[in-house]
Amino acid sequence: MKRFIFGERNGIYILDLAKTVPLLMEARQFIYDTVIRGRSVLFVGTKKQAQDPLKEMAEKFKQPFVVNRWLGGTLTNLLTIRKSVGRMTEIEKMEQDGTLNKMPKKEVARIKRELEKLHYNLNGIREMQQLPGAIFVVDICREAIAVAEAVRLNIPVVALVDTNVDPDPISYPIPGNDDAIRAIRLVVDLVGSTIQRAINEAAKLAAEETRKKAIAEAEVAARAKAAEEERKARERLAKKAKADIAAAKAKAEAEAGGAAAPAAPESAPAAEPPAGDAPTA
Repeated sequence: MKRFIFGERNGIYILDLAKTVPLLMEARQFIYDTVIRGRSVLFVGTKKQAQDPLKEMAEKFKQPFVVNRWLGGTLTNLLTIRKSVGRMTEIEKMEQDGTLNKMPKKEVARIKRELEKLHYNLNGIREMQQLPGAIFVVDICREAIAVAEAVRLNIPVVALVDTNVDPDPISYPIPGNDDAIRAIRLVVDLVGSTIQRAINEAAKLAAEETRKKAIAEAEVAARAKAAEEERKARERLAKKAKADIAAAKAKAEAEAGGAAAPAAPESAPAAEPPAGDAPTA
C-alpha cells in the first residue's frame, strides 16, 4: 500500500486522496460498465461497520450481497449453494401451505432452526442464479476467502483497501479507511449512485431497443400487407384478363359460326304443260 500512502503522523498512516479519487472513479466506471451489460455485482462485507450500508444499497438496487457469513464455495461451488437455496425455498413453501402444521412439534422446531440458519447465510444471494460480473469487498483481509474464490474464477474484484492489506490481487482497489462506518458509507453511496445511473441508462437503452424493434416489426408487417394486397390485386387482374379472353373467344366463335351457316334453297315451281297440247288419252 506504500504507493497509496501520503505520509505518517503519530504512528498513523495517512492515505493520499489525490490517488484515491481517480481510482474510485475508475472503479465506478467499471461497475457502471458491468451493470449496464446486465451483470450483477456481489457485495461482500461481514464486519459490523459494513453490514448495514452494503445491505441497504444491495437491496435497493436488487444486487446480491453477503453481510453475515461467507460460506466457502459460494462462488467456486455455486451449484451446491443453489441446492441450499432450493431447500430454503422448499421450507418456506411448507410454512405457507400448512405442511409444517401437520408434522410433530420436534420436527417443526428442527426445520425452523434450519430455515433460520439458511436465511442467515443465504438470503442475500437467493436470487443469484449465476456467477456475478464483479464483487465489491470491504476489508479484503477479513474476506480473504471471497477474494481468493473470485481471483480463482477470474471475477474482477473492486475493494476498499486500507493501509494494512496487500492490494495486488484486487482488480480495482479504492484506497480508504475500511474501519470507519462514515468512510464505508461514503464509498458505498457513490457506488450505489453509479449503479442507479447504469440501471437508468440500461432501461433507456432497453426502451429504445424495444421501440426500434416495434418499428421494425411494424415495417415488416406493412411490407407483408402491401405484398399481400399486391398479390391479391394481381390475382384479380389475372382473373379479369382470363374472363375477358374467354368472353372474347366465345364472341368470336359465335360470330364465326353464324357466318358459315348455308342459306336454305327455295322450292322450284311445278312445270306447266304447253298451251294447246291436249293430254293424251
